[in-house]
Amino acid sequence: MSARLRLTGARTTAGIALTTGLVLAGGALAAPAQAAPVQAGPVQAAPAAAKAPTVGAKGAYLLDNANGKSLFSKAGDTRRQMASTTKIMTVSVVLDTKGVDLNRKVTVKQAYRDYVAKMGASTADLRTGDKLTVRQLLYATMLPSGCDAAMALADTFGSGTTTAARTKSFISKMNAKAKELGLKNTAFDSFDGNSPKGKTYSSPKDLANLTRHALKKTDFRTVVKSTQTVQKAPAANGGTRTYTWYNTNKLLGSYKGTIGVKTGTNTPAGPCLVFAGTRGSKTVVGVLLNDSADRFKDAGKLMDHAFGTKTAKNMTLRKLPASAQRD
Repeated sequence: MSARLRLTGARTTAGIALTTGLVLAGGALAAPAQAAPVQAGPVQAAPAAAKAPTVGAKGAYLLDNANGKSLFSKAGDTRRQMASTTKIMTVSVVLDTKGVDLNRKVTVKQAYRDYVAKMGASTADLRTGDKLTVRQLLYATMLPSGCDAAMALADTFGSGTTTAARTKSFISKMNAKAKELGLKNTAFDSFDGNSPKGKTYSSPKDLANLTRHALKKTDFRTVVKSTQTVQKAPAANGGTRTYTWYNTNKLLGSYKGTIGVKTGTNTPAGPCLVFAGTRGSKTVVGVLLNDSADRFKDAGKLMDHAFGTKTAKNMTLRKLPASAQRD
């Protein structure tokens, strides 16, 4: 589970006007010309609009990535907690940082592991003292939904003299980015979606628009479409450690055309999913918040609705290894 709090627990009839003319012939008024009779043909009915699918999510939204046009909405402007889909903003703030160096090395602190243990949160199992690049931390944040990796990014890109101050500063940057993007129903008090006070929230529409923004970055698209990655990093003992991370988004490799994006689950938010898919020249972005049914199948149904296809009902979800994180 991602950002999981352990609680001891949406698109004639042709009218033909005939004008009778008066013709002047030799100064006399000629009789009106007679119009040829019009043969009435069968009226062609306009094609019926495709019926919108039913989804189990309390909040859902689907948009056309090219123009931002809404394709489906269910309580699209209602604020809800969104668990680890929060990390889309975490990564966006990093990638939007001017002059960001994705090869910058970051040393893993014990504080990151302690945080995960304290919160009972999903982890990339980063080892204290290992040195990972910012790029590797992006994978660690988005694929296994590592809250330790999200904290490492916040600690690295925030300002201040302590880890607490830097992570708080980073959260302020997340809120500033939301304001910049015009996300009026979005706010953050965490860098990973673990919000004990419930003050990290968004609406399906806002979250879809945030993701539309994030997908403009090549590095973001590369990370979120990966089903798994194997990364090597200098270990604290002087050797080399190999990290293998699997993407918790089971839609990848299951629904043709899926290109991301992020799962999220915790007790207050329920199962959440932000997804995107491309068929031909059309790309759509969707959000499901607190889905009581099957978020992956619901996502497939929404993409079928957008693409005019019927493939979701026969979709077989990609299976995760037993050792992989669940979210």
